Amino acid sequence: MDPFAGLFAHVTPRARTFFSGNLCNTVEFGPEGHLHLFKAGVLTLAQPGADDVELHEPTLLFFPRGRTHRFIVDPSRGADLVCATVELGGAEGNPIGEGLPELVVMPIAGHPTLAPVCDLLVAEGFADGGGRQAALDRLFDYLLILIVRHVVASGGVESGVLAGLAEPRLAKALTAIHDAPGRPWTLEDLAELAGMSRTRFADLFRTRVGRTPIDYLTAWRMTLARQLLARGKSVKSVAAQVGYDSAAAFSRVFSRTSGRPPREVR
Repeated sequence: MDPFAGLFAHVTPRARTFFSGNLCNTVEFGPEGHLHLFKAGVLTLAQPGADDVELHEPTLLFFPRGRTHRFIVDPSRGADLVCATVELGGAEGNPIGEGLPELVVMPIAGHPTLAPVCDLLVAEGFADGGGRQAALDRLFDYLLILIVRHVVASGGVESGVLAGLAEPRLAKALTAIHDAPGRPWTLEDLAELAGMSRTRFADLFRTRVGRTPIDYLTAWRMTLARQLLARGKSVKSVAAQVGYDSAAAFSRVFSRTSGRPPREVR
């Protein structure tokens, strides 16, 4: 069983390349998700409230949810970089960003499985071939999945859905929710899938994921509902797809959790 399959089928991480080349002056990045591949030169990472970090070796810098930061370089040499913005969603969207660290630093030498993808990124970023933007974006998308996989496997996620998927018993229940959000799941159903008593399952789920199983089910349904509404689906059809017997009942829950009625999103 691939515990990420159902999640990534609906909320795959996305990246958009915006810079590749030699950075020769200080630049500041705003509070949105970023993924930087530093290839060569000398680069100083400066963040508010944190010590500066000086990089000399090829390194990946991943800011999952967004954090203001600056790159300081020696103008005479600069730093070779490929940079992308990252979309993981937030409170109203993709749950992948929940629980990830504020910053992930991955020296390429310590993670050799990432090296081939990084080499391709640099080759595309510093060339001028046809389809360059699309190639870079897709490589960054793949790199994002590899990074998320590594962070989860290394125990770097302490809460959120990724932490839940890292626990085999909870993964069974979460995968069922992701695959069939419209099913009328009960706490008993999910606990049975996990092979646990209802009380033990509920306690472990809340500890790992940070919310109750039913609260997570509701949040996941609303995530999918926002996507369907944004594609122009009717409120009635979306309500049925995400497990509500009536459009009115769905609209009440959607408005409460999102702060606006579904018709505005549509």
